[in-house]
Amino acid sequence: MPTHLATPTRITPAGNKPKLIDEYVGRVNNGEPRLSIAHMRSPSGWVEPGQRPAFDEYTVVLHGALHVGCEDGSTLVIAAGEAVLTRAGEWVRYSTPGPDGAEYIAVCLPAFSPDTVHRDA
Repeated sequence: MPTHLATPTRITPAGNKPKLIDEYVGRVNNGEPRLSIAHMRSPSGWVEPGQRPAFDEYTVVLHGALHVGCEDGSTLVIAAGEAVLTRAGEWVRYSTPGPDGAEYIAVCLPAFSPDTVHRDA
């Protein structure tokens, strides 16, 4: 029988400003270790520490723009209607410097975990 996941769990985010993370599927909301699906809303000017996660992350931007800083110093700008894949082991830093911030869906394989995100000190 299908499982109804009626409500997400609000996750405490990293970063310099308040950001909303609602996990619909994952380790916290339903104990799923294989993948996580979260709805994120980041304000203008938000930035989090760099990280080298042990999971692939697929991100689909719904509104605004998500900036993805790369290890070589370049930055990808992912606009509404676009997506980005960051692979396990790649160093990245997410931010939303634009005036609208960003709203996006993140899917992590395996599921996101604070123990496997490996954020910079």
